[in-house]
Amino acid sequence: MKQKAVHIIGAGMAGSEAAWQVANSGVPVVLHEMRPVRMTEAHSTEGFAELVCSNSFRSDDAEYNAVGLLHEEMRRANSIIMAAGDKHKVPAGSALAVDRDLFSQEVTAILKAHPLITVERGEVDGLPPAEWDSVIVATGPLTTPALSKAVLELTNEDSLAFFDAIAPIVFRDSIDMNRAWFQSRYDKPGPGGTGKDYINCPMEKDEYYAFIEALCAGEKTEFKEWEKNTPYFEGCLPIEVMAERGRDTLRFGPMKSIGLINPNATTFPRPWAVVQLRQDNALGTLYNIVGFQTKLKYAEQTRIFKMIPGLENAEFARLGGIHRNTFINSPKLLDGVLRLKAQPRLRFAGQITGCEGYVESAAVGLMAGRFAAAEILGQSIAPPPFTTAMGALLNHITTGANADTFQPMNVNFGLFPPLAADEKAHGRERKKALSDRALTDFGQWLDTQQKDAA
Repeated sequence: MKQKAVHIIGAGMAGSEAAWQVANSGVPVVLHEMRPVRMTEAHSTEGFAELVCSNSFRSDDAEYNAVGLLHEEMRRANSIIMAAGDKHKVPAGSALAVDRDLFSQEVTAILKAHPLITVERGEVDGLPPAEWDSVIVATGPLTTPALSKAVLELTNEDSLAFFDAIAPIVFRDSIDMNRAWFQSRYDKPGPGGTGKDYINCPMEKDEYYAFIEALCAGEKTEFKEWEKNTPYFEGCLPIEVMAERGRDTLRFGPMKSIGLINPNATTFPRPWAVVQLRQDNALGTLYNIVGFQTKLKYAEQTRIFKMIPGLENAEFARLGGIHRNTFINSPKLLDGVLRLKAQPRLRFAGQITGCEGYVESAAVGLMAGRFAAAEILGQSIAPPPFTTAMGALLNHITTGANADTFQPMNVNFGLFPPLAADEKAHGRERKKALSDRALTDFGQWLDTQQKDAA
């Protein structure tokens, strides 16, 4: 009998990872991607796993950082996203950042070459056909109106939405290195780095406050009437929104100078504030301005960002922007293995579930893929333990969060169960203990899956 296929809608981070996991379980995949037949407001290519906002997967520290721990769990679970990220990493201090074009090309080529994966280009403009027995909806935050409407009608829900912003990218050779310098915070090298992985643009007190005034006064993109009550995601606030919260907010946020010493300074080596730029491609020709997501109009971005010392003559490969994201109320609508309660043949994965971040989206895709494949193969598979990064994230978006106040969430140690009484620790020691416990439990979970599959 011909093996049933899993239909995956969307070839972003979650959909690509889900397709890889399903196919490697021996189950056929039909991967539906609407680009380039229909493009989105934010994408610019037809490639799989295109990185729209930052090129950073954030911290790669698996011992003391929850997202770094998630990286490690995904690597151990044979993640295509992490393998491609590691192959095409660029210097970024203690973070894992990638060349976004080479990364997407790698994922696209591998998935297209897989004998069990069929790619179909075109929009799924409503609920998937009834004959699709197993479906993973991984359409991300830019789900088309037709599919969004169908899901909302099926669940009797109103959509939840938030605004996400994109940071500008600068050509490296337009940065004045007589004013700027290379250094990672505290000289940390990180994966693929040297300890001199960021370009730092210093600001003294007067320069900083003039910049803040310009940010607050700059002309911004106006929202449509139906968008005006939509909140921002707190982890990706526009730079000018942060500036409006207080004159020193940025100086203690993305523009903090701690851990950085200006070698060009003639008086005070530690600046009042620092703007950092992170390498965006393998060639080192493009750098993105870290934390500078913005809704400023294009002309204002060019004018105001050229006030930054070292960027007076900056040329922009891409200016910042803002787009509206949509996600479902997952704690209310999904079961513990990401199935829609109202129609269990549908699973959801990625940002549409309310997880936030590239690797979080891919991790949920990884789990959805494994759950779907096991179901078709008649195998039992329990979710990862709550003590793991994947399990903690899954628990939050399915049962752990309050459905009445549910908002997008990055993985963090606050989602993990506390340590046992005899394992109590504080500060860094607590994070290390949580990570050690997670990797032990995750290894046992993987071992159980392999034994069941055999």
